[in-house]
Amino acid sequence: MENSLPPEGTASGANEPATEAESTAPPVPLAPALPPPLPTPPPAASVSAKPDSSVMSVLWKALKATVGFVFGVLDALRKTLHFLLLVLLFTLLVMAGNPSSPVIPQQAALVLAPQGRLVEELSGSSLDRALARASGQNDGEVLLRDVVDAIDVAANDEHIRALVIDPSGLDGSGLTKLQELSVAIARFRKTGKPVYAYGQYFDQAQYHLAAQADHLWLDPLGAVAIDGYSAYRSFYKGTLEKLAVDVNVFRAGSHKSYGDMFTRDSMSPEEKADAIAWLGDLWSLYQGDIEPRRKLPKAALQTQAEQLASRLEAVNGSMAELALQQKLVDRLATWEEFENELIAVAGEDEDYHTFNSMDLMDYLRVVRSGEVFIPHAGDSARRVAVVVASGEIVDGEAPGGTVGGDTLAAALRDVRFDDDVQAVVLRIDSPGGSMLASEVVRREVLALKQAGKPVVASFSSVAASGGYYIAAAADEIVALPATITGSIGVFAIIPTFENTLGKVGITIDGVGTTPLAGSLSLERTLPEDTKRVLQMGVDDAYRRFVTIVAEGRQRKYEEIDAIAQGKVWSGQDAKEVGLVDTLGDIDVAIKAAARLAKMDEGYRIDYREPALGWAESLVVGAQVRSIEGLAGLGLWHKPSGAEKLLRRGLNDLELVTRGMGRLNDPRGLNAWCACDVR
Repeated sequence: MENSLPPEGTASGANEPATEAESTAPPVPLAPALPPPLPTPPPAASVSAKPDSSVMSVLWKALKATVGFVFGVLDALRKTLHFLLLVLLFTLLVMAGNPSSPVIPQQAALVLAPQGRLVEELSGSSLDRALARASGQNDGEVLLRDVVDAIDVAANDEHIRALVIDPSGLDGSGLTKLQELSVAIARFRKTGKPVYAYGQYFDQAQYHLAAQADHLWLDPLGAVAIDGYSAYRSFYKGTLEKLAVDVNVFRAGSHKSYGDMFTRDSMSPEEKADAIAWLGDLWSLYQGDIEPRRKLPKAALQTQAEQLASRLEAVNGSMAELALQQKLVDRLATWEEFENELIAVAGEDEDYHTFNSMDLMDYLRVVRSGEVFIPHAGDSARRVAVVVASGEIVDGEAPGGTVGGDTLAAALRDVRFDDDVQAVVLRIDSPGGSMLASEVVRREVLALKQAGKPVVASFSSVAASGGYYIAAAADEIVALPATITGSIGVFAIIPTFENTLGKVGITIDGVGTTPLAGSLSLERTLPEDTKRVLQMGVDDAYRRFVTIVAEGRQRKYEEIDAIAQGKVWSGQDAKEVGLVDTLGDIDVAIKAAARLAKMDEGYRIDYREPALGWAESLVVGAQVRSIEGLAGLGLWHKPSGAEKLLRRGLNDLELVTRGMGRLNDPRGLNAWCACDVR
């Protein structure tokens, strides 16, 4: 609005027109002339003596918004600078601890030195395993498929001139896994490339691997220890009696023996007979692998074990001399002598004054980076999916190394709805576990078949009890002769501690609305009716188990019941009684699945593993590289030899104790086999 001076004679601040009385009044004498009054601001521009609260509120909000924006920009800048600083630090750590990716020399020997047990699936999360490896710790497991893939690629890689086997870190493995590894080594040998092995001490599993070499050397102070297979376990009846613990065992199957460890002080006659049979099969298969390979007479290993003491006397107690004399090794030599031999084959690493070598896992990293041809890379639109079930079967979700019923069912469901997958191989290495979880998996196997996708079960070292249950509906079952399988039976175990509590003066009393109320309380004696109910539940579960196997094998119930009863079989005996269709390794199973799906050559083998999201991959990669960098700078602790030895012992203890501790069937009905072979 435009401002203007008021008309002359108008009182300052009077904007209204004069009234009639004012216009007729006589004139008043004027005072001396004064400067004209200042104009009165119009109402819209007027300023009151007290600020308007609404205006202040608007101004305050504007000020807050401005300040908030400024601080937001500053915070974003802080975060950006923080991120850039972390990236810079991360880059420096990577450069310090891991200056370059593995590079394959022009000529080198591939070194096979597994650290831990050979497994079908690694335990735990990807992050846990990656951090353990980056910090120099060994998680005690080596994925069999990784080793086989690396050997197969190296066989046709012109840079790899030889294979060197160092089995000193191998920490026991199922015979089937050793056999599959020996088949891969045999494929390598067929290319004409030599295979060497060196060791200071070979236990039974380590020697099986070393014996696949063309040139087997032993340290002059070394030894070869082959003592056969055994199955010993502890019995706790005496201890439980001293503690006054009452263990109630309910089972179906005359040979289902797991509960015996709580109710007996020794093996039952049935369990001993079973163990002698399948252990004898494994020992015969082991000898059959080694004796022809080493050109030894039949039963040479059995005789060596029986006459060890007297034979040692003849060589003054030298285990190394005895191994050489019995042709278990080719030569006694120091590591330096072995290095010189390999330098002539693979060339010299002048920096370290040894032979050019490539660690198997480093080699695999290069292979999977795309620099070397990867096997099984066929037509992506025609796939045979391989889904692994490794470990005890438990209810719900579970990480790798344990079969979560829901986890495995989800993996099978994914391949069912994957249009590129035309057939499925269920690779099983499990002693069983929760019956409910096993049933959840079996239903997904049936759904795959109904979707027109054939399913072949491939047995690794163990596929027993619940491990067999999830395979029963498969179109075909393939096992290795040394597979431990069968154990078709069910049990439930409920300990009660009323007598134990009584020893320290604790008594239990109370009331319930029915006879069953509170009957499963561990501090009370199980009522007889409750025991009857539990036994009937176990019997019913056993009948269902046998029925499922009979339907899957297209046999009569009575025929399966006769070979079930919890009895354990070797793979070769299981084929004879009809629990297995074909003897063979995973390659045989994959070809069988492709044949059932009527797939031509050129299909892709798709190993299904839980995939990391991009964010998880970023976190894993960053943390692993950072720890590698810290380790390279000496700022990250790596375990000592004593710590590694202790961890190895703890791993052994965990293998023995983990089985029953993991079982969580909601009804307590378990189909599990204590198939511990040493």
